[in-house]
Amino acid sequence: MSVQAQGREIRILALGDSLVAGYGLARGEGFVAQLEAALRARGIPARVLDGGVSGDTTAGGLARLDWALAETPDAAIVALGGNDGLRAIDPAATYANLDAILTRLAARNIPVLLAGMLAPPNLGAEYGAAFRDAYERLARAHDVVFYPFFLDGVAAEPALNQPDGIHPNARGVAVMVERILPAVERLIEKARS
Repeated sequence: MSVQAQGREIRILALGDSLVAGYGLARGEGFVAQLEAALRARGIPARVLDGGVSGDTTAGGLARLDWALAETPDAAIVALGGNDGLRAIDPAATYANLDAILTRLAARNIPVLLAGMLAPPNLGAEYGAAFRDAYERLARAHDVVFYPFFLDGVAAEPALNQPDGIHPNARGVAVMVERILPAVERLIEKARS
């Protein structure tokens, strides 16, 4: 059965950092608002719960996971790790934190979309490969819906980012939502099956 054919509103927790929280954007322009609007425009009754905290690392996301789950989501998007990369945190620590988050969500039977992140290129090829590999290994180990790069199509595109070159502007968020939408629809199908 298609996701559109099912009427009950689905609650999706977006657990992330400033990219989820909508840093520098007006209300309604951020990822949570734009994703919810895009789903509803497709006839999918969804409520996207804002679990974004600017500056958060994977360790911070793990520390506040129980608080975020108090909103009883049916599914979760985990979009953490950008700040780990900016702080050059050991990819093994990023892996361990995300592994703990995914394990706790699985224990509650909450299906997950894991949104990957790439490390800043100035940290070198070896660090970048280890960082990227952490997400790929997690996706395989936990059998989650995997979207390899949360900022796909937006990173390093000046017209789609705020002046800091890191955070997307409203147009950039629209590109993010458009690109991740098929993966979110797969997540919803998992949540409803």
